Formats: sequence, structure tokens, C-alpha cells
Amino acid sequence: MINRSKELLRISPKNPAQTEYSTNDGRNWNIRHPGNSAYGEFMDLTDNGDEILATTSKGLFFSKNEGRNWQKRG
Repeated sequence: MINRSKELLRISPKNPAQTEYSTNDGRNWNIRHPGNSAYGEFMDLTDNGDEILATTSKGLFFSKNEGRNWQKRG
């Protein structure tokens, strides 16, 4: 789980292919990214300043829009 501005972002505990966000300190969670077979399952999220890095079962990805879209790194 990472803290970005006024949001928490995490890998969904029910479906690791999805990410979720909370705007109320984790009391409620909403789907941020519904999952995509191109990314596989998320394993780790890292705040890297102006981007979020995600280690997935299909490699390293980055997002510059709070995890709404992901691009392969490298």
C-alpha cells in the first residue's frame, strides 16, 4: 500500500490483478485499475515521485496518472 497525496493505493486483496484506492484512510476502497492480462498480477507498488512503479507477474510497469493506466518499463 502506498500513500499518494490524499489517496491510499493498494493491490486488491481479493484479486491481485486489480488495484484499489481509498480517499478516507482505508475505510472504503474503490477499484482504480480493473486488471488486464497484459500486466498479470500486481505483486508490489512503489511511490517513485512523479510516477508509481508496479512489479507484476509480467514485469515492471509504471503509471504517471495515479495507477489508472500502466506502461511497461524498459
